[in-house]
Amino acid sequence: MERERSSVKVKVQKFGNFLSSMVMPNIGAFIAWGLITALFIPTGFFPNEQFASLVGPMITYLLPLLIGYTGGKLVHDQRGGVIGAIATMGVIVGAPDTPMFLGAMIMGPLAAWVIKQFDRLIEGKIRSGFEMLVNNFSSGIIGGALAIFAYLGIGPAVSALTQVLVAGVDWLLETGLLPLTSILIEPGKILFLNNAINHGILTPLGLEQVQQAGRSVLFLLEANPGPGLGVLLAFMFFGKGIAKQSAPGAVIIHFLGGIHEIYFPYVLMKPMLLLSVILGGMSGVFTLVLMGGGLMAPASPGSIFAIAAVTPPEGMAYVANFTAILVAATVSFLISAVILKRSKDTASDEDVEAATRRMEEMKGKKSSVAGALGASAGGAGTASAAGTFPEDVHKIVFACDAGMGSSAMGASLLSKKVKEAGMDIKVTNSAISSIPADTQIIITQDKLTPRAKDRHPDAYHISVDNFLSSPEYDHLIERLQHGVTQEQSELVEDSEANAATGDEGDAPLLTEDNIFINKSFRTKEEAIRFAGDALVAAGYVEPSYVDEMIKREEITTTYMGNDVAIPHGTEEAKKAVIKSGFTVVQVPDGVDFDGEKAKLIFAIAGKDGTHLEILSGIAVICAEQSNVDELVAAKSPKELLDILNSK
Repeated sequence: MERERSSVKVKVQKFGNFLSSMVMPNIGAFIAWGLITALFIPTGFFPNEQFASLVGPMITYLLPLLIGYTGGKLVHDQRGGVIGAIATMGVIVGAPDTPMFLGAMIMGPLAAWVIKQFDRLIEGKIRSGFEMLVNNFSSGIIGGALAIFAYLGIGPAVSALTQVLVAGVDWLLETGLLPLTSILIEPGKILFLNNAINHGILTPLGLEQVQQAGRSVLFLLEANPGPGLGVLLAFMFFGKGIAKQSAPGAVIIHFLGGIHEIYFPYVLMKPMLLLSVILGGMSGVFTLVLMGGGLMAPASPGSIFAIAAVTPPEGMAYVANFTAILVAATVSFLISAVILKRSKDTASDEDVEAATRRMEEMKGKKSSVAGALGASAGGAGTASAAGTFPEDVHKIVFACDAGMGSSAMGASLLSKKVKEAGMDIKVTNSAISSIPADTQIIITQDKLTPRAKDRHPDAYHISVDNFLSSPEYDHLIERLQHGVTQEQSELVEDSEANAATGDEGDAPLLTEDNIFINKSFRTKEEAIRFAGDALVAAGYVEPSYVDEMIKREEITTTYMGNDVAIPHGTEEAKKAVIKSGFTVVQVPDGVDFDGEKAKLIFAIAGKDGTHLEILSGIAVICAEQSNVDELVAAKSPKELLDILNSK
């Protein structure tokens, strides 16, 4: 039953992503239309009859055609986009009194699907030299037929449906029940259904209202930043641990940047806070209805700046909208403050990290600040990679549902690191459905990686817990700088079957003499000292290095997951390193590392930064549990070394 619910939620998220992928790439056009409307209509800032004549054609023709084209392109590339636009023209003309956004969302993908099936049917059956003729005429004939079908059937049907939905919204407004929609909208947002709610339902209905009233309150039902702002402010003043420390930065990202995903984990950390955002949202909607607020176009992202840009200039719209945001934030803050102050837990960093994991399971998706919440506990977060690492990287893409939220932050962070490293690599962000074909490396949150792999199986994929604070960025920079590939682990400078060598070219980083099989220890300190003494005996370090390894372990555990620990010295221990190398200690029964069982211990000694390369190589191999299991099952040092070299 749980699996069925998860499957349904994933399908709804995918559907919402598809709807938003039709709208989000064209948000600039919506904003342009909103600005022209605000400036030049008779009640605008600078009334101008000639310029105002752009308003009607843009909302009637331009915007639906862009959506229809984009929807078609998502299904069948350029050819699907063209026939999607043709078919969308049918619904536009078939219902001239209603902006055909819903119609475009139906006909664009539908027309592209039809032409896609036709192309599959005739694939390999066209005589050479007639391909262009068949392609062009089939698009024209099928597109024309679908335009007529849309004109006669879909256009009138969507128009009637739109009128019913608008009438329903009007009824909610008249009866004062519109604030109750927050009961569904606010929890839906936090379960990552915000794209389906906003772009699939509210935007088309809101644009219909704009035609009649010049503004729509629907644009602010989901986009109001007030409820999330109140939660984040409460964590700033009354939170604990990492949540409190990260809240100020999250406020800026949420309120000014408009990336609402940033506050979702904070609510999920304490589910009672759902009450805060629901009541905050309801109070904001009530204020909007009471004062006559609303926007002329969608505010995307939901930043205070975007909201100000599409607020109507006439009347008290600015006062109404900003008051609604303030009221929503205040109500959400007060309720959140009570909940946080009455909380009985100590909210240590470990507690927060554990709570985040439980809540991620609840929502079926990694939270966007999971890495930040676990940072002080020493957790590096989880990350994995798949595919062949490209030799000459020129494009890296961060991808998420809509391509406008957390992926934009991740792209910004990595772009800065790339520039600081002096590399000429383009780093950008995109919706999963719109990832450019020439992308070489794709970075996604781990729950979204399978979808990205389905669309781009040939790219190199990196999965991360979150886009805000991932150690995978530094690992990637290191690999880009040193040309490390997945097949060429930095455990070996040569690809020979012999053990890896260091900078000198003939000094082995690992030999059979430094591999210890079937060991057991009572404590991790005992295990670390054994491994450290082996480094000393191998001539990699001076005896003082071993004590520094113990000191390093006291700072934070070196257990890395997947039954692997990598004890090494502190920063002060560098002077005790003679040359780079490492030892491997196999502990089949495991030894306790702060509650985790380490069955493989890699003791590291690195000189002049080469330990980073060693760590990178170990990470590549041990990222797969199956590889670790093979190493733990090895019966001799030679067998273990052969497994390392083969990986």
